[in-house]
Amino acid sequence: MLPPRDFIVPAMIRVGSGAADQAGELCRVKGFKKGLIVTDKIMQNLGLVNKLEQVLGQQDIQSAVYAGVNSEPVVEYVQEGFDLYREQGCDFLVGLGGGSPIDTAKAIAVMTTNPGSIENYKGIGKIGQRGAPLIAIPTTAGTGSEATMFTVITDTKTDVKMLIGSPHLMPDIAIVDPLLTISSPPSVTAATGIDALVHAIEAYVSVKAQPMSDIFCLSAIELIAGNIRQAWSNGTNQEAREKVMLGALQAGIAFSNSSVALVHGMSRPIGAYFHIAHGVSNAALLAVVTEFSLIGDPVRYGHVARAMGEHTDFMPVMEAADLAVKAIKRLIRDIKIPSLAELGVEEEKLIRLAPSMADAAIDSGSPANNPRKPTRQEIIDLYSRAYHQA
Repeated sequence: MLPPRDFIVPAMIRVGSGAADQAGELCRVKGFKKGLIVTDKIMQNLGLVNKLEQVLGQQDIQSAVYAGVNSEPVVEYVQEGFDLYREQGCDFLVGLGGGSPIDTAKAIAVMTTNPGSIENYKGIGKIGQRGAPLIAIPTTAGTGSEATMFTVITDTKTDVKMLIGSPHLMPDIAIVDPLLTISSPPSVTAATGIDALVHAIEAYVSVKAQPMSDIFCLSAIELIAGNIRQAWSNGTNQEAREKVMLGALQAGIAFSNSSVALVHGMSRPIGAYFHIAHGVSNAALLAVVTEFSLIGDPVRYGHVARAMGEHTDFMPVMEAADLAVKAIKRLIRDIKIPSLAELGVEEEKLIRLAPSMADAAIDSGSPANNPRKPTRQEIIDLYSRAYHQA
């Protein structure tokens, strides 16, 4: 029997080329007066922040800007943004950019109505009440943060990436405009695209998978795997950009409701200790973790292979599942995702830190969702295999 499950998405999702130009109208309908735009210097330099301010201003909506997010989100960004929100008398937030500005905006939003500091809410279900209204406008096709009830904030005192999860973190409005991704360079397109693919694959094979999320997973895998090469090789290919971004949105919806698994659990410590972008560290782990996990649910991995374009008809179950690994390796090679060694990770340091990284991965809870449950030693071994993979 199917047990009752919630399926949570933003109250409104506006998707399509030019959707960002309608942000002011959506805010006016909601009665918003002044927003804090949480973003980074890149968005400012590209002129996207100024354009958003104009779009809001056309509807007589004021705005202030916090552009201090210059890496993956940390506790200090949240506090600085929160202080500015109060000083400026804002009544809503806009997260504009990649996952880092949107995750930071989520954390700021909940701090407007919840006491203490963001560190108090590490874990799942610890946020007491919903924060200020939040609009999420992604400019990369990857994190899916515009449609998830999670944020990841690094505690710089401990070098730990804190996973914080609550329905109160779900943005009120997600505006998904593929035109905003046109300026993304190939390396960012590749890293964020693989990040989204990992979201979809892990949500599908997760032990917490559910029928509603399965639909989004398989569609996302097909859209991303079928179009990321074109978006990477020709950034102005608007059709490919649209399909990859739609896939990233679907993947975000999927994993927000079914969770991620071993890849993400192992990826976070790599980011924390070696300061490697989340999507790239996911890519470095995806093939070896998939190969390890196949036996846990070969039927579903066979479905992943088929969604990635492999011909699996009339194949034995394990052979079809093996094709998922081959398809993943081929895709990562085609879009030139660098290995851990190519990213400058020192093997000696990785080996030395691997036990602590394995503990952090297990503590995150994500490995428990994997179709094949790893031991601590198996996670340590997987780090080594990921480093040495071709």
